[in-house]
Amino acid sequence: MLHGSKEGTSGADGGELTVPMAWLYAEYIADELLRTGDLMPPTSFEFRAGRDALALTIFLSDTDGELSGIRVVSQLETWLSLTAYDQPWQHWVREHMARLAAQALDENRPSPDLELAEAAWRWLEETELLAPDLDSVPGRGPLPGEEYDGPQVWTPAWQLGLPLGHLAIHLF
Repeated sequence: MLHGSKEGTSGADGGELTVPMAWLYAEYIADELLRTGDLMPPTSFEFRAGRDALALTIFLSDTDGELSGIRVVSQLETWLSLTAYDQPWQHWVREHMARLAAQALDENRPSPDLELAEAAWRWLEETELLAPDLDSVPGRGPLPGEEYDGPQVWTPAWQLGLPLGHLAIHLF
């Protein structure tokens, strides 16, 4: 998948095509973790929320730009700690996105990886999904195989996707 170029649309004029491999690989890992956990249908908005939250975590935690298949297993604990319930994940994402944006601006170089990560973050922040309001029914969630017919609340997609991603890592 070609995302953009620095000098036109073909390599013939000396321009270099830029492929967002870091983001695509982070998204692939997140997708595989969620599919392995079999928590949600892959076509659901909840799955997308989990995949995007997990992909952001994977992408932004790769500070050395060395995301590779061999290191995935060694990174699971890091991703678990970043997605844990008591962590300020939303603030962590904002800080890292701002740092990457400033770096791209300083280098005067477009970053297709960052553009895709920003699009995922916008979707996670701006999209709300209807979810069970577990706070209104203390100690009671749906039982396996049972439809939840209790109170529901509109929840930002990242707040639903983050625990889903965290659970997928645990199940891996």
